[in-house]
Amino acid sequence: MVFGARVWKTGIAVALALYISAWLNFTPPVIAAVAAIFAMQPSIYRSWRYFLEQLQTNILGAALALLAGMFFSNNVIAIGIVCIIVIIISLRMRMEETIGLTLVTVVAVMEASGEWEFALNRLLLSLIGIGCAFVVNILFFPPKPKEQFAAQIQTIFSKMSLLLRTVISNEMKETVFREEKENLRSSLKSLSEKYRLMEEEIKRLKGKGNGFSRIRELVVYKQKLLAMHKGLEVLESVDEHYFQAARTEAIDDYFDQHMEKLIKFHEHVLLKFDDKLKDISSEGMEMEAENDRFMTDLIDRYTKHPQGMLRLSVVAAAMYDYGHQVARLDKLVEYDHRGENEEREPLELLLKGIRLK
Repeated sequence: MVFGARVWKTGIAVALALYISAWLNFTPPVIAAVAAIFAMQPSIYRSWRYFLEQLQTNILGAALALLAGMFFSNNVIAIGIVCIIVIIISLRMRMEETIGLTLVTVVAVMEASGEWEFALNRLLLSLIGIGCAFVVNILFFPPKPKEQFAAQIQTIFSKMSLLLRTVISNEMKETVFREEKENLRSSLKSLSEKYRLMEEEIKRLKGKGNGFSRIRELVVYKQKLLAMHKGLEVLESVDEHYFQAARTEAIDDYFDQHMEKLIKFHEHVLLKFDDKLKDISSEGMEMEAENDRFMTDLIDRYTKHPQGMLRLSVVAAAMYDYGHQVARLDKLVEYDHRGENEEREPLELLLKGIRLK
């Protein structure tokens, strides 16, 4: 968790849970605070899902703990066995995320040694914490994965474009390049998680705007993410193979110029999606043709002078794939801008070839 709205909301939820517990004279209020900490989720959908799952597993766990407490009191072995049973049931129900807080409820209830009033108090404390986290997450700075994804991808692209523009010319210090590349990899991992949150929100929550246009836009965002991953693969390929290959100054210039064209094209496509650029419908076709010429020329060079060209071919293939995915993104952006008034392409055609690890 990075410092942001979720940090503030966790603090507010904890304070609210403690206040409500004290107001209702439920003790110990720390159980409600712990529940609020566990229940704070990064999206509205996950908050709602977590609330429902916790409601089920906590009631189940409390019932089992109450039943076991009536027969075995607060015997430590019995507590351990009940915890194992609750974990198994939660896993079978595919509610792994609820296990931690449910076990807190189980242990707290079994302290009561079968006294249902005491057990009910402990269960209600957990539910108060979960409810506070859910309400605070919706009312205070509600998560907006789509807006966060859009802002984050612009920032990450700026970092990636700098690395790609300087990687062939080898202008950046080695230590700085390694550090920036690791930061880029970490940022893309975070971006992938943000995409999954956005995908859940769009697919699971029904509401205004959750029609075909939202799904079509989701496909574009997925291709955006894939293109970014392909850019990282180019960096990895250059770092692994390019400088170990036999090269000439002409080869360096040729690769560097094509890399610049790919980055500029990627930048234009992102601007086109944000409606910040004039619609140049031929640009994508021209770039695809340029990308094909680049790869064909490398194949010709390899055919005539195969010695020392294998490593360069690996780099060229990575660059070609990156350009191909950006060109695909350009087509999806154009389709998205045409809107729903045009004939709807089958969604399977849009999704074909878009796969993330």
